[in-house]
Amino acid sequence: MLGLIPSISGTVQYCTCPLHRQLEKVAYVPQRSLIDWDFPITVWNVVMMARTRSLGWFRSPNRAAEEIVKAALERVEMLHLRHRRIGELSGGQQQRVFLARSLAQQAELFLFDEPFTGIDKKTETIILEIFAELRSQGKILLVSTHEWGQSLTQLDRLLLLNQRVICDGLPQQVMTQENLQRAYGTALQNQFQDLGTTFFC
Repeated sequence: MLGLIPSISGTVQYCTCPLHRQLEKVAYVPQRSLIDWDFPITVWNVVMMARTRSLGWFRSPNRAAEEIVKAALERVEMLHLRHRRIGELSGGQQQRVFLARSLAQQAELFLFDEPFTGIDKKTETIILEIFAELRSQGKILLVSTHEWGQSLTQLDRLLLLNQRVICDGLPQQVMTQENLQRAYGTALQNQFQDLGTTFFC
């Protein structure tokens, strides 16, 4: 969708225009495994990167940009660690920093790649609360995840994929034992049975 991987065919459009021509409207939160956590940058500067497009590369942040960044960090409860280097944070804290960066972009479309992987319960709660807030503001969210937890029930629509579309619909329609077996095979049957006591209700 973002042009990070060349497409074989077709186009992705938003409001009748190719999405790759409107990237200023998109906030992207990548997988944590794709980020260089040894890079010597502070929490504050990571989030301030979100304002670079509007400010320009060589301009110092203005008061408005600083207020936007401050508000984003406050929302994810990370303002008190704004001077800390990102490599010194826990996995959940790192994810919250990049969530704050996405908020500071003030985008229309939010793309999250594996946002629930390797995080603590507090971070998961904050993420789900922000998802709900963004949705209430009319924003579009696309979440890619391998997690099968209760967090999926908070989403409006699920698309289950394995080389092809397995099922597309409401969470309770998609997350059934039959669909998961079609997607992942019978080798995971014991895991499905465990899920049945916690998820399929």
